[in-house]
Amino acid sequence: MATDTLSPSSSAAAATRPPSRRVTDASTRMLHWLIAFSFMGAYLTADGERWRLVHVTLGYTLAGLVVARLLWGFLGPRQVRLSVLWRRLKGWPAWLKSLATVRSPGALQAAWKPGQNLLMVLAIALILALVLPLTLSGYAVWDEWGGEWLEDVHEFFGNALLAVVLAHIGLIALLSALRRKNLARPMLTGRVPGTGPNLPERNHAVLAALVLACVLVFWAWQWQAAPPAPAQDAAHWSENHRHDGDDD
Repeated sequence: MATDTLSPSSSAAAATRPPSRRVTDASTRMLHWLIAFSFMGAYLTADGERWRLVHVTLGYTLAGLVVARLLWGFLGPRQVRLSVLWRRLKGWPAWLKSLATVRSPGALQAAWKPGQNLLMVLAIALILALVLPLTLSGYAVWDEWGGEWLEDVHEFFGNALLAVVLAHIGLIALLSALRRKNLARPMLTGRVPGTGPNLPERNHAVLAALVLACVLVFWAWQWQAAPPAPAQDAAHWSENHRHDGDDD
C-alpha cells in the first residue's frame, strides 16, 4: 500500500514555520474589510453628481453587509457573537467606577489594561449602530423625502461614523505600539503566533467567498441597470449653474 510522504524540503519548511493558531474566521474578516471598503468608498464619493450612483451603490452595500454581520453575530463562531459584544459592553460601568478609586500610577496602569479592550468593543458597537441612521438618512435623501435638513442629517452621521472609524484605527495603532505586536494582523490573516487550539474551529472560507461573490454580483447588476438619467441630470445641473454665473 502506498503511503503519503513529505519531501525533505516540505518537511524542513513545516519544521521551521513558527506555530500559529486561528483567532478569526474568513467570513468575519471578509465582512469586516468589505464594510470598511464600502464606507470609505461611499464617503469619498459623497460629493458631486458624477459619483452619485457609486455612492448610492456602496451605501446599499454597506447596509446589506452590516445586516449580514448582525446575522453572523447570531449564527457565527462564539468569538463574534453579539452576545459576547453585549457582555463586554456591560463591563463599562464597573470599569468607570474603578477609575474613581485610582490613586497611584500603578493603579492607573492596572485600570487601563481592561479599559483597552472596552474601548475596542465600544468602537465596534458604535460603528454597527451608526450605520443604521446613516443608511436610512441616505435612502431618504436619494428618494427626496425631505429638504436640505435630511442631507445635513446624512452628512452628520457620515462624519460621526468617520470619526469613530479613525478613533478605532488610532486605538489599534496605539495598542499595537504599547503591546509591541501587530493587532491588525489577525483581521488580515486570521491567525496569531503561538500554540493552542483554534478559537473558531472552522474557517468558513466558502461562506466568505460567497459573501464576496454576492457583493460583486450586486455591483455588476447596479452597473448594468444604471439608467442614463444621472448623467443627463448632471449635465442639466452644470448648464443651469453656468447660466446662473452668466446672470451674475
